Formats: sequence, C-alpha cells, structure tokens
Amino acid sequence: GDIDYSGTAFDSIPNGWAAISAIPSAGLAQLVLFVGFLELGVMKDVTGEAEFVGDFRNGALDFGWDTFDEETKLSKRGIELNNGRAAMMGILGLMVHEQLGGSV
Repeated sequence: GDIDYSGTAFDSIPNGWAAISAIPSAGLAQLVLFVGFLELGVMKDVTGEAEFVGDFRNGALDFGWDTFDEETKLSKRGIELNNGRAAMMGILGLMVHEQLGGSV
C-alpha cells in the first residue's frame, strides 16, 4: 500500500529513527496536529468529575471502577503506573539499542 498520493510505499519507509526523516512532511504535520487536537480538545476533564489526575472518564465510561473500594483503586492505579514505566523503559532500551548500531 501507499502512504501518500505520490506513491511512497510503506515498504520504502525504514525502521526506527530513520523513519522520521522518510515520512513526508505533510504526514508528520498530520500526526502533530492530531496529537495536539487530542491533548487540547479530547483528553481533558470536561465535567469536573475526575477522581484523580488523568481521569478522563467524564461520567461516560466506568467499566466497574466505581465498584472498587479505595484501597483497590489505589492498588490498580499503582499497577497501571508501573506498567507504563516498564513500557517507557522498554522503548528507551530499543531506541538506545538502535543508536548503538551493534558495534558493542
């Protein structure tokens, strides 16, 4: 498949950091604008019902969160934070490994 109308194929985009310079500038602009739209327009506490920073349920999504006691909520939030930290360390390890280039 093609990534744009000029015929740039997905296969022609390299892996890792090299992909940033290979993506057409209009595509990068779309990514930045979309993330900015999400940050400024969607991912915020609209109703003022947030229990904690980062609670974007806005009274619409629950999935049973309100059925947990406070100790369980704190435990689940801690687990989620630790999983996020582990994911960040994992991607950081991949980025460092790519930059080293296998010369070690």
